[in-house]
Amino acid sequence: MQEVYIKEKKIVDKSKEEMNKILIQSIINTTNNIQIAQKNYEFAEDDLIDYYLYIIKANQSKLNYLIKASKKNGLELDRIEKIQIMNLEENQVV
Repeated sequence: MQEVYIKEKKIVDKSKEEMNKILIQSIINTTNNIQIAQKNYEFAEDDLIDYYLYIIKANQSKLNYLIKASKKNGLELDRIEKIQIMNLEENQVV
């Protein structure tokens, strides 16, 4: 018997602008995650202290990677662009 294979749809690559927007959003989200973890760390007790330290370190490593990737792509995130992207995120309906 022969097996029937279903042809997969072709994956469409995202444009450079879309990739840059995703990269910037990732930088903003990671920065926010670090700030949240730092605030939670201030009030953490017992084992949660280690947890929040781990979250902070992990997000800092992620942020370093994203910043290197953005520099490699020639991106510069200025304060106005950051505010515009944050406003876009707030207006999106999930």
